[in-house]
This record gives sequence, C-alpha cells and structure tokens, in this order.
Amino acid sequence: MTGTTVFNVPFPADLSTLKGMSPLVIRFPYSVEYLHSYGQDSPFFAGLANRKLLGTRCGPCQYTYATPRLHCPACGRETDWTELPQEGRVHTFTTCYYGSEEFLKETPFHLILVEFDGVDTLLLARLIGVAGPEEIRIEMKVKAKFRRNSQLKTTDVYFVPA
Repeated sequence: MTGTTVFNVPFPADLSTLKGMSPLVIRFPYSVEYLHSYGQDSPFFAGLANRKLLGTRCGPCQYTYATPRLHCPACGRETDWTELPQEGRVHTFTTCYYGSEEFLKETPFHLILVEFDGVDTLLLARLIGVAGPEEIRIEMKVKAKFRRNSQLKTTDVYFVPA
C-alpha cells in the first residue's frame, strides 16, 4: 500500500515510517495589535523621544537608578526624575547570534550594560559601530545616540564608541 496524498501532503500507509517524516512547514501570516501603557515609566520614553536619558533618584538614599523606579527599592520612598549622562563605559557585553523576529536581520548584534558616573545601576542597550566582539572592551567609553524618528521603544537609544 503506497499511502495517500491530501493537500499535496503525502501520508504513508505504513505508520512505522512516520518517525522519519520530514517536518511540515506552512505559511501562516498573522498580526496582532497590542495596546500597551508605559504607565509610571512614560517620562523615560518621552525623554528618549526628546534625545534625553532619564533615570530616577531617591533623595533620602541618594541612589540613582538608570532604569527608572517610581519608588526606591531600599526605603520605599517616591523617587524624582533626573537626567542621566549621555556618555558612559561598557560594564559588560554579549554578542547575540539569534534574536527575535524584529532583530533577525541585524544578527549578530551586541548588547552592553552601560555604567554612568554618578549612577548606581546599569542600563542595557545595543552597541553599534563595532565590527565584532573583538573590538569591544570592558571600560570602553561609549556615548548615546538616538533614533531619528522615535518609536517610543527602548531601542530608540543605542550606544557607539566614544
């Protein structure tokens, strides 16, 4: 018995051969529109659209967060918005050889944690302008650049060697 073919998909008569069957690949376009609120982080994204890096600072603790926090994790008090420097140093980095669909065309790409003077936490961002990981060094000076047309996303800011 040779099996059947339905919708151009062959199906064997002998089920013991299914383990060796090639995977089916189908084209299945879909889209989803998602309405998302940045809530308390809205000033951070508005800052990016205005070419500014904003963080928060706890007055009593004198602790500055590169990734904004509405309340200080240490003392629980409300923080204040503050402008961060646009120059910093590479604290650590990784090279991504696979990314989400949005970044597949740009792989490999480099992610860095940026350390700023006077700021107590680090900021995750992309590093552009280096040919490969061999050109990246810990403590390397970097400066912020902003997308020409803000999309109100964290990818609106990236860093280049200073």
